[in-house]
Amino acid sequence: MGWPSEVVNLVLPLFLLLELGTHCVAVDRSSFPPGFEFGFSTSAYQVEGAAHEDGRGLSIWDTFSCIPGNILGGGNGDVAADVYHRYKEDVQVLKSLGTDVYRFSISWARIFPGGSARHGKVNPKGVQYYNNLINELLQNGIEPFVTIFHWDVPQVLENEYGGFRSKRIIDDYSEFAEFCFKEFGDRVRKWVTVNEPSIFATHGYGNGKNAPGRCTTNGGNCAAGDSSREPYIVAHNLLLAHMRAVKIYRSKYQQKQKGVIGISLYADWYLPYSSSKLDVDATQRVLDNKLGLYLDPLVFGDYPYSVKQLIRDRLPVFSEEESKEIRGSFDFIGLNYYMSSYVMDNSTSSDPTRKSDIASNPGQDAPENPDIPDTFATTTRKEQTYVDCCCGHTLITSSGIMVTPSALAFTTSTTPTMIYDASQKHLLFGFNRQ
Repeated sequence: MGWPSEVVNLVLPLFLLLELGTHCVAVDRSSFPPGFEFGFSTSAYQVEGAAHEDGRGLSIWDTFSCIPGNILGGGNGDVAADVYHRYKEDVQVLKSLGTDVYRFSISWARIFPGGSARHGKVNPKGVQYYNNLINELLQNGIEPFVTIFHWDVPQVLENEYGGFRSKRIIDDYSEFAEFCFKEFGDRVRKWVTVNEPSIFATHGYGNGKNAPGRCTTNGGNCAAGDSSREPYIVAHNLLLAHMRAVKIYRSKYQQKQKGVIGISLYADWYLPYSSSKLDVDATQRVLDNKLGLYLDPLVFGDYPYSVKQLIRDRLPVFSEEESKEIRGSFDFIGLNYYMSSYVMDNSTSSDPTRKSDIASNPGQDAPENPDIPDTFATTTRKEQTYVDCCCGHTLITSSGIMVTPSALAFTTSTTPTMIYDASQKHLLFGFNRQ
């Protein structure tokens, strides 16, 4: 179905107030075009808490966060922001800030403690919580925007068959997704199937920094894994799960519920460190591997040529039918944009890992004297234009500004005014699309 004609941007944070020394300027709703939607975004494990209450099952994040050294400071999501108990207060805060849309994820293990119906019944208290949250949002004039999967695979499915390392996950995920459509779709009009699949695959199975903490044992602190293969297997199964959920929604629910469905991709932008052909080609490899790996199948039905050439037999293959079905399986592409990085060629690496496959070094410190404000604003525009050209409907589903020196390419000469100008251009000009 077509996307509404109004501006389709969702930008975070809602309002920006930068206090940089004595330089203080407010950016508010009047600074944006009419129809611009403002929102906040969270994920279940990060904010809900109540990890062991009301019948919720364990997810891979519960297990991962209990292992010493995995989480900075030894934290976990047992209590988190306690949104499970305090959602009414939180909705009032959102309302006071003038929020139009609130994007949140549904905990798979809170709905299906056993991961699927074959392992036990649906948890009615979990269902009631999300019904209560959705109703509370609507009563306060805030649109619910639901993410179905935000990295929290039920631990029982991880134990049973390896979670997203197995194609068996597609049936269980589809069951969960359809339950959400059936139970909440009468009030939810915007759906994201998967949030940032690239981060889940790379950090969960490439370097082990996120749950379930798998990677090649000689390449990190992981008990098991294969950094050269598992990230691509997981990516492939995530895409197939997305495809199946969209097919179910379109065939059984969309016409009646009149909603839209898409996917949110981690979409940082990359710039060549120099104008050399090596660095320019390396930058395209990074884009193909980090964004194109997920975007190209949705638009063209297959992985980018450069990725297939680099990964070869380690990259799963779409069947003819899968290629046909996954192409166009979205009403919108959500972009989660946070920063831009410079890329330098590193084509001499021979160690096959998820990182070395791109034969590049993204994240380089900036060349001398970069134009920080213009670069930061321009790359936001380039990101959206890049995706718009191939898929047409984009939505900023998350955004922020990294403030570490290397991320924003700050130098010792950077001034508060430069930082403010960069932020203003990032928010006011980078996302405007009408």
